[in-house]
Amino acid sequence: MTSSPYHLFDGFGIELEYMIVDRNSLQVKPLADELLKHELGSIGSDFENGIITWSNELVLHVIEIKSTQPEADLERLEKAFAENVDRINAILEKWNAMLLPTAAHPFMNPFTDTRLWPHDNNEVYALYDKLFNSKGHGWSNLQSTHINLPFHGDEEFAKLHAAIRLLLPLLPALCASSPLLDGRISGMLDTRLKYYKTNQDKIPVITGNIIPEEIYTFDEYSKNIYQPIKKAIGPHDPDEILDPVWVNSRGAIARFDRGSIEIRVMDIQECAAADLALVTLAIETLKLLISEKFTSLQEQRIVQTTALASLFDRAAVTGLATRVEDSSILKAFGLKTPGTIKEIWKNILINIPHITAYQTSSLKIVERILESGSLSERILNALKDDTSLKNITSVYRRLSNCLQENKLFI
Repeated sequence: MTSSPYHLFDGFGIELEYMIVDRNSLQVKPLADELLKHELGSIGSDFENGIITWSNELVLHVIEIKSTQPEADLERLEKAFAENVDRINAILEKWNAMLLPTAAHPFMNPFTDTRLWPHDNNEVYALYDKLFNSKGHGWSNLQSTHINLPFHGDEEFAKLHAAIRLLLPLLPALCASSPLLDGRISGMLDTRLKYYKTNQDKIPVITGNIIPEEIYTFDEYSKNIYQPIKKAIGPHDPDEILDPVWVNSRGAIARFDRGSIEIRVMDIQECAAADLALVTLAIETLKLLISEKFTSLQEQRIVQTTALASLFDRAAVTGLATRVEDSSILKAFGLKTPGTIKEIWKNILINIPHITAYQTSSLKIVERILESGSLSERILNALKDDTSLKNITSVYRRLSNCLQENKLFI
């Protein structure tokens, strides 16, 4: 185990993934390598642009932009993300392309439109493709927001891991942005998570129940998660290309090698302002939990994985209206009687202290989202039951404009 130089909430690593699409048709365009080559001068996987780095992903129509180092100033990060979106879009004009937000392309066919990254580290992608068929929706058609949170040693890990386990089931309700696939309304607000949960069913130990187990030390994590993953992938990976540390695909994954936990269940939003507002909310909620605002750390640690996983699954379908009946979950967020996830978020919001002006403005964005609905709900409202290709393209072009202008889709 490697100790992180950062302690709880000293800094955050934020990652945002976007599709590259044609400006007119919105069909995906496999240009990530050309985009990176434009800045690097040759094919490469990372372009460092100050505090933001651009990176390739599994497929050529997705680009990731992320904080180069852990950053404590989220306002600075938001501005930098928005500036980099502008820069990328300006470059993509060369190919009549642009970035498109949301967690899933609404009408791409992943089995015909997918081109895997063919350059450096492609042996890893090739093995994943052989094992799981990377051309399905859960692989080549998903974009998310990741939050990396630091910890130093087992004591901080235990506090952070317990709090994150409680937070995860609430996030899909607020962050859902994937209500369509294959040109049709899916019936789920967060359709991406359906595929995230099932795309590695061939080796189920990789994802578990998405909600991490009740584990609070490095030794326990190694014994109960890393080692079973290593054993399970061994027969499929004779050359030992895959590392169980990053094969682990729970909704939050512990990286003891760098002292952080990465939250992976947040759908990407329509603009950097929305993403960073939800990141701010997630961080401030974790601070409340770790400070024992509602319940003790010991009570948080014993909330059962099965109860959290059940709520998580339902939240992906019914969003903010999802009912919460489990008393241990309600108590963890200061509620005494059954209610909805929306009511839990409202209670969290009134308990977060507003320390900075940016925090205040971000949480006001969250309040607008709570009242207007998740991005999935707003997309469905905008479609008005018309799922013709023309109407879907029109609505998603507006979303792309929101990304470019860094404004909410209301």
